[in-house]
Amino acid sequence: MDSASPSYKGHRYPAESISHCAWLYFRFPLSFREVEELMLERGVTVSHGTIRRWCAKFGQAYANGLRRRRPRPGDKWHLDEVFIKISGEQTYLWRAVDADGTVLDILVQNRRDTAAARHFFRRLLKTTRTVPRVIVTDKLRSYGAAHREIMPSVEHRSHKGLNNRAENSHQPTRQREPAMKGFRSIGGAQRFLSAFSGISPHFRPRRHLMTASHYRAEMITCFAVWDQVTGVAGPPAAA
Repeated sequence: MDSASPSYKGHRYPAESISHCAWLYFRFPLSFREVEELMLERGVTVSHGTIRRWCAKFGQAYANGLRRRRPRPGDKWHLDEVFIKISGEQTYLWRAVDADGTVLDILVQNRRDTAAARHFFRRLLKTTRTVPRVIVTDKLRSYGAAHREIMPSVEHRSHKGLNNRAENSHQPTRQREPAMKGFRSIGGAQRFLSAFSGISPHFRPRRHLMTASHYRAEMITCFAVWDQVTGVAGPPAAA
């Protein structure tokens, strides 16, 4: 097992079952009860409550492991915010992606002002441990004010038409919301979306740019990395 893999000590189910449940839940728009049913079809009897606890405990660890294996982010970042409903209240999901569409970080906040943009900028720099060459945002003035304070040396391009990369990255979240019947709290939304944004894109290569054989080879690689991250398979042998 990879030394960075999560510990399964104290769990009576094998790592394969736990990681498979997490993969099903974060990769597809399924409820915990639907994952329970799929596992039962495979001959594994586990309650939806146990699956929920597994996803809460291991989801972020899996996402962090996948992020550690990604290449260094590009120097052009796209930032965007979109509203989401939490217990009937409007809140905002802030997201940053690089030029390749890789999610750099997300943050759920109940505001859309300069303080919120400033908080997201600081968190983003801390998470990535790097400074971009240029950031691209929409016309929200809060971005400009936060940019001048937090990263004034970075070029800032403010134009709605240039920010499709970040806007498109919201689509998986929008597709997932109906299946979850919304979020109940900001903390719960942050925990789920942080793990979701780290796991789901790993299994979403740009299929429209690949031949069928290339896509299958890419997915085999994705599953191999997943097995290493979750501790189901050890690290590859040294050459």
